[in-house]
Amino acid sequence: MSNPFENPDGTYLVLVNDENQHSLWPDFIEVPAGWRSVFGPEARRPCIDYIETHWQDLRPASLVDFMEGPQV
Repeated sequence: MSNPFENPDGTYLVLVNDENQHSLWPDFIEVPAGWRSVFGPEARRPCIDYIETHWQDLRPASLVDFMEGPQV
């Protein structure tokens, strides 16, 4: 069996966690705790396009919040 995370003909979801990190996830595998589906099920390419469009800042959300600090 090939790696289901790299199947060019597979059906995928895009998952996001509380840190705004995104993941390409095979549709037939249960969504893990702490993640939620935000796109799909869809073919691999549209899911990758979604991730590239919506996940521009790869820093975890908590780091972004810390770096921005209190606005004075």
